[in-house]
Amino acid sequence: MATPLKLYDDADGWKTVMFLYNSALKEVNTKLEILNDEFQHVHQYNPIEHIKSRIKSAESIVKKLKRYGYETSIQNMVEYVNDIAGIRVICSFTSDIYRLADILAHQSDLKVISIKDYIQNPKESGYKSYHMLVSVPIFLSDSVFDTKVEIQIRTIAMDFWASLEHKIYYKFEGNAPDYFSEELRECAKIVSNLDAKMLSLNEAIKKYSATS
Repeated sequence: MATPLKLYDDADGWKTVMFLYNSALKEVNTKLEILNDEFQHVHQYNPIEHIKSRIKSAESIVKKLKRYGYETSIQNMVEYVNDIAGIRVICSFTSDIYRLADILAHQSDLKVISIKDYIQNPKESGYKSYHMLVSVPIFLSDSVFDTKVEIQIRTIAMDFWASLEHKIYYKFEGNAPDYFSEELRECAKIVSNLDAKMLSLNEAIKKYSATS
């Protein structure tokens, strides 16, 4: 049973929380790397192209709390900001995304808090990705703390699109001209078609390899 974390709004409290989030990133990163190695060992195939991880900056955390209408405190940060520890997993095909998400959801020491499937239900902007909010137990010398990690799983094409959207969003501070938004939505359709064609081609290759 994980122990609730006693938080204090001081430097020691901040260091403790950041230590836990960094530890949680290491835990989930290791899980993903082991899964990828297992797929290579068993199936001679890597579903994960690469993994990116990051801890949200203090400035970004404060901005998010203000946007949500909460006072800036460590307690509010832990309770209301779910993407402080974030991992982005880039896969080749959409089928890899759902396979990987299902495997993670069934790991006994990961608790799935919420799922947002922006692949089946894209955002109005055209954004696509599969988001899992999980908690992972961090075992210290005398205690265990559940710590949240947001996992985003997407294809290479989805990641390319999201990277461009992110640059435009920050360039125009969320007020990009309609022209850019329309072009991004058009690009999102192209990305979806590309992912579907690449998946279809990969399935055809697998069938051919099985019969040859």
